[in-house]
Amino acid sequence: MKRLLPGVLTLLIAGGSPPADQSGAVAFLHSGEVLPTSLPFSEAVRVGNLLYVSGHLGNQPGTSQLVSGGIGEEAKQALENLKTSLEAHGSSMDNVVQSTVILVDMSEWPVCNDVYKTFFTTNYPAQTAFGASGLALGARVEVECIAAVEK
Repeated sequence: MKRLLPGVLTLLIAGGSPPADQSGAVAFLHSGEVLPTSLPFSEAVRVGNLLYVSGHLGNQPGTSQLVSGGIGEEAKQALENLKTSLEAHGSSMDNVVQSTVILVDMSEWPVCNDVYKTFFTTNYPAQTAFGASGLALGARVEVECIAAVEK
């Protein structure tokens, strides 16, 4: 019996179709372009034709140093980092189907959303945004996503 991840099982229960690659193969991915490969989590995990991308902060690529300039600059860098990660693993911002935006201060959501709209200009992905009491490295924003992988 093949082992399916919870997201795939949820798709099946909800009446959706499994990914085109029904082998159930799971690939744990690290590009080394944005995050150090020594962290205790994968940059992304590919299951079939879906890519689950870990949350990205507004850090300078390859460092734990956040960009300066406030929420707008952090959001821009977080989305640039997400874009780099997607492209490194065979996808793109155009293939993002769902994103999650986590903010330390929900009053900053309008500014963050203005930046977000410069990365997603048509066919907006489904989005969830919520506030948290803190993020790694003292970041103001973190963005994660699920994307289709290009053939």
